[in-house]
Amino acid sequence: MKTLPTQFDSQGIRRVYDEATETWWFSVIDIVQVLTDSENARDYWFKMKQRVKAEDGAELSTFCRRLKLTAADGKQRLTDCATAQGLLRIVQSIPSPKAEPIKLWLAKVGYERMQEMADPAQALDRARQTWQQHGRSDKWIQQRMTGQETRNKLTDYWSGHDIKAGSEFAILTNIIHQEWSGLSVAQHKAKKGLKSHNLRDHMSEAELIFTALAELSTRQIAESVDATGMAENKAAAQTGGRIAHQARTQLEGQTGKSVVTSDNYLPPATPKAAEAIKAIPPAKARKAPKKP
Repeated sequence: MKTLPTQFDSQGIRRVYDEATETWWFSVIDIVQVLTDSENARDYWFKMKQRVKAEDGAELSTFCRRLKLTAADGKQRLTDCATAQGLLRIVQSIPSPKAEPIKLWLAKVGYERMQEMADPAQALDRARQTWQQHGRSDKWIQQRMTGQETRNKLTDYWSGHDIKAGSEFAILTNIIHQEWSGLSVAQHKAKKGLKSHNLRDHMSEAELIFTALAELSTRQIAESVDATGMAENKAAAQTGGRIAHQARTQLEGQTGKSVVTSDNYLPPATPKAAEAIKAIPPAKARKAPKKP
């Protein structure tokens, strides 16, 4: 996960990006502080959870994950965090004139699904322009966008069938990927030499197509049996991934080329960096110790 703080109305908001699920997680305490100007936002949040539970029987903690964020003293501390979707529920329980501005702000700081819901055409145009600036072809961009739509439909299904955004999304995604490609998401990223990058942004056209096929198959299989909960959706993920695996092996058998590659879209190393690497002398062989 990557920690990338941001600001709202000149007030700091801590947030973490989960690359596995492509999800932003925001510090609930920081959002509460912005909305309430409370002297003790942590205490306000604690009492607010108790109040909402007493009034509505709702557990606001179910919208949260405890993630390590840098505290005011510089130490990493576990902090309640929520996605933009979870924050919308939390914001509804806080009487504040800043409620509407904070919703708009959330849409601007990286929560892609909210951007698409607020203004789909604008979000797609921004994404297309970014990929064009990075040298992607129109054909690749179209496949990337089609694959994202397929992905969104799958995660929407999961959200409505007792699958939690975050860790459970990541588990199911990894199962699908492992089944069709033979590699986990982490292994595929390592093969391409990626670290903090989004794997899908560095897939070939074929890799994008087979990822989309695996996720489309998974969703349609899950829908056909009304898969609910992790156990049933794991089974659907395995079956959907295997369907794409069979198609992949057939294509590879006909072409003699592997669909899964180490190719990426990382910028080439600068000449200075390349020369610096060449200038590093080879390690000297260690001499055997003299016998006593």
